Amino acid sequence: MLRLLAVCIIALTPWRAFAADITVLVLGDSISAGYGLSANQVWVDRLKSRLDDARLNANVINASISGDTTRGGLERLPAALTRHEPDIVIIELGGNDGLRGLSLKAMRQNLEQMVTLSKDFGARVLLLGMRIPSNYGPAYTTRFNAVFHAAAEATEVALMPFFLEPIVSDNRYFQADGIHPSAEAQPLLLDALWPYLKPLLPEPLSVAPQSSAIKPD
Repeated sequence: MLRLLAVCIIALTPWRAFAADITVLVLGDSISAGYGLSANQVWVDRLKSRLDDARLNANVINASISGDTTRGGLERLPAALTRHEPDIVIIELGGNDGLRGLSLKAMRQNLEQMVTLSKDFGARVLLLGMRIPSNYGPAYTTRFNAVFHAAAEATEVALMPFFLEPIVSDNRYFQADGIHPSAEAQPLLLDALWPYLKPLLPEPLSVAPQSSAIKPD
């Protein structure tokens, strides 16, 4: 009888009671796609657990593709918005634009259009800034860094100035190619991102624990 009652309650409960509180869409390149890493090691995978710790029933969608540019992200975004209906969009793109020496004007336009599309869809947006090596020349690197700030200011969205800031000065947190973060770097990236993401999350929000990752000697 109790089992039958439980089944009836579940059957009569509205479907949305089991739906996620929020859906987070991450649109990025190899940094967020987890190039060279195993499943569940990437910071995007860890974000789901962090949101669970914050007592949020979240659906985290990783729509990142290695090698992608802001143009590619812009082309893919409308379908992703329609399919996943995200509450929050995290954009981690631009690094490949810089490494390929692509137009910075076009890069800024692409970023702003992605932000605008996401906001028009009703999503809150977090833009993750990147930097490129100094061997591209001081003029180009300075202009590249400024694109993220200009795009965020123009569209009035949250900006994390440099996503790799917590690991950039320590080669031990990078894979052998010196470009892609290692598995050990992923908790540090998430810890650094969290203060920028937290204000975009629904309230009330419990305090999520900091990473217990041990830095290498």
